[in-house]
Amino acid sequence: MQEQHIVETAVGHLKVQVLGQGQPVVLWHSLFVDDRSWKRLVPLIQGGRQLLIVTGPGHGNSTDPGRRYSSEECADAAITILDELGVQRPVDWVGNAWGGHVGVLAATRHPSRVRTLVMLGSPIAALSPLERARTYLLLGLYRASGPSPAVVNGTSKVLLSPRTRAGDAEAVDLVHDCLRRADRRMLRNAITSVSLHRTDLSDPLRHVAQPTLIITGADHHGFTPAQAQEATRLLPSGGVAIVPDAAYLVPLEAPATTAQLVADFWAAEDAATVSERRPTVQ
Repeated sequence: MQEQHIVETAVGHLKVQVLGQGQPVVLWHSLFVDDRSWKRLVPLIQGGRQLLIVTGPGHGNSTDPGRRYSSEECADAAITILDELGVQRPVDWVGNAWGGHVGVLAATRHPSRVRTLVMLGSPIAALSPLERARTYLLLGLYRASGPSPAVVNGTSKVLLSPRTRAGDAEAVDLVHDCLRRADRRMLRNAITSVSLHRTDLSDPLRHVAQPTLIITGADHHGFTPAQAQEATRLLPSGGVAIVPDAAYLVPLEAPATTAQLVADFWAAEDAATVSERRPTVQ
């Protein structure tokens, strides 16, 4: 099964691709890129599952609400999508950076709708003063000149590891194309709403009851392996994995490794679910 929908939500009309059938999985991408950033991972995790690939507000073919919005509103919008598409089973959530933030909030605000959570390169803390200053600089450059070489190359340097930038032209081209195609007003709004207004997720993370896997890239300077380990300790039920030669965009940079980590995590949860349902022999 392959379908495409535009779903009206409080944060805009959001594009949703639906692929396959089975246990539902929500995929929500990182800031600056769109649903195409999943293209390498999708065929590796699709078997026996229904993938709902959401394009977040202000990205790709999705609109935005014409105002500032929050990740909490994005989490509620994801539930609107599930309701509109008739998805009642609890979903396995896979979120990259921004998508991981939305996933944490979906899991805590709507716990009955999320079965498991995978966070890929999703920083937990709000922006540091240095990160905030750099983001304001990027925003100013983008407002003045759009997707100029300075903006495109600077953003790619943050999102992709040195190895990816040096040896994976397809990944670099995808990031560049996402930035060049983006609606300038809506991307500026997303940068402000999603990045500059990002709140610390430490407290919500403590209340995530669902099994959670935190994955980050070894070259992710905004969410280092040490920070990922620290975040995992906040979770009631969590694990952590570090992917070499990757930064923010782990599923694009290392799809095979990501797919194996996610598959093993899901398999463990499936086995635990079966064990819980198996009647006890007296």
